[in-house]
Amino acid sequence: MAKLLPKGRLLSWSVPLIAVFLGIFIGAIIMLVSGYNPITGYSALIRGIFSDTYYLGETIRMMTPLILAGLAVAFAFRTGLLNIGVEGQLIVGWLASVYVGIAFDLPAVLHLPMAILAGALAGALWGFIPGLLKAKFQVHEVIVTIMMNYIALYTANAIIRSYLLVPGERTESINQSASLSSPFLQSLTDFSRLHWGFVVAILACVIMWFILWRTTKGYELRAVGLNQHASQYAGMNVQRNIILSMLISGGFAGVAGAMEGLGTYGYMSILSGFSGLGFDGIAVALLGANTAIGVVLASFLFGGLKIGALNMQSQAGVPTELVEIVIALIIFFVASSYIIRWVMNRVKKEDI
Repeated sequence: MAKLLPKGRLLSWSVPLIAVFLGIFIGAIIMLVSGYNPITGYSALIRGIFSDTYYLGETIRMMTPLILAGLAVAFAFRTGLLNIGVEGQLIVGWLASVYVGIAFDLPAVLHLPMAILAGALAGALWGFIPGLLKAKFQVHEVIVTIMMNYIALYTANAIIRSYLLVPGERTESINQSASLSSPFLQSLTDFSRLHWGFVVAILACVIMWFILWRTTKGYELRAVGLNQHASQYAGMNVQRNIILSMLISGGFAGVAGAMEGLGTYGYMSILSGFSGLGFDGIAVALLGANTAIGVVLASFLFGGLKIGALNMQSQAGVPTELVEIVIALIIFFVASSYIIRWVMNRVKKEDI
């Protein structure tokens, strides 16, 4: 395999695999210490994903927003930016798509794309603000995006309470013409909440790959991420590319929210806290090495762990919190590998 793949590519793929193995292995040790049988626990988890069509459908359903949130983080990272505001962009995208789904009564061929586009535009607008501040005033995007997560959460809740609230602390249900739900897919998966949003997520992966690797603008975005000064010297508009990157990244996150509003739930509730999907997207992008295919595989792992944990609890008595520990360990080992690689590169430079 080392002969088939370049050394850098081999390392980028081996690191996540090793991290997953170590996370699962140490998770097994924690289960043993806690008095649970890891073989029984992991067997129940795997059976829950692959042998039960309901859990398989729920895993794919969970993957859908994780893929899009992961793409949002990965796209920004590929262009030299850290978008920690995916959660907020997802929330405003969720609200915008639900509003369009409620307020308009159009044929499905127009209504559904318009609702998804509304989510994308809302997320892009929420990404535009930190992008503009970064480009014009060099305000670090991490600080701004973190703060805007809270602004998105409480603004969305205030709008729902003031204008869209119905009994149940939520909005009305969207019109069927704007829904991604599929009775056909649900019947195939023992009436899970699987919907057509998974197709949208896969198309988004293709779009990200095409933009970054098959367009001139994608080359500019990646070049600016690698070296802003060299890009500016080459005649590229650095400020415009920074803003565009955050717009596209926010658009992916907004569509992730639309998948929840138009597919999984069909409405938006007043949120007592963050959904967590945006923050999980950071982990998905990290584990997926910021590639489209890597994000899909990482989202399957995370979605499978989260949904399979329910079967672990019911069949083996293992608390779902132990799966969260396994996920945290995987993220830790992926992050540690980047630190080790950074230290090794610094040592090599000093030797030169």
